[in-house]
Amino acid sequence: MTAAVDVREATFSYGDRPVIEDVSLTVETGEFLGLVGPNGSGKTTLLELVIGLRRPDSGTVSLFGEPAADLAAGERVGYVPQDVGEAAGGMPVTVEEVVRMGRYPHRLFRRFRGEDRRAVAAALERVGIADIADRRIGRLSGGQRQRAFIARALAAEADLLALDEPTVGVDAESREAFYDLLHELNDEGMTIVLIEHDIGVVTTHASEIACLNRALFFHGDPEAFVETDALAAAYGNAQHVVAHDH
Repeated sequence: MTAAVDVREATFSYGDRPVIEDVSLTVETGEFLGLVGPNGSGKTTLLELVIGLRRPDSGTVSLFGEPAADLAAGERVGYVPQDVGEAAGGMPVTVEEVVRMGRYPHRLFRRFRGEDRRAVAAALERVGIADIADRRIGRLSGGQRQRAFIARALAAEADLLALDEPTVGVDAESREAFYDLLHELNDEGMTIVLIEHDIGVVTTHASEIACLNRALFFHGDPEAFVETDALAAAYGNAQHVVAHDH
């Protein structure tokens, strides 16, 4: 089976400032990868390379066997950016209209059809926000906004869900329910790549961990990660991982 993500010796710089240096990383289809590292370590940049929003200066990045920057590959990705709350707050659209955006790659220039409406309705129901479909996105809580953007990915029939610190500003109860949803989607076969600042949460929920600070310090099993010195090496000091019992 073709890997969902295949990064080979990727390097990326902003001007003369290197952010990603010679990173190689594979995410198999159906995996749940947690990406951790200190602030400014290149996590968001690597995620943007993975989903094709940026091109590496050198090396290659593939999605499902295709160059990540190709439109055909990008259509298979659902992306929840770090600033989704701020971005959504300024959108004068309803929850349903946000989710309908996920159907655009399937529609091209044709009119909205029954199959599109069914996909949107199913996505809203799947993430538990069908009852607020007509509410303005800017009036939702942080957890509800995240679910709306995941519903957009489901409506798009995405194979990979990429999330950049999705629970910032979300209360503990909503955060736990959010991770329950991610587990359900992952169990159903969706590949997930998640950036999360809470290392304990990542080691609890992800099936694989990648630790980054420009270079890749670790990639593998969460239990093995906790037992190595990769965390201290990447962060520059000793870190204590607190397990979360969910």
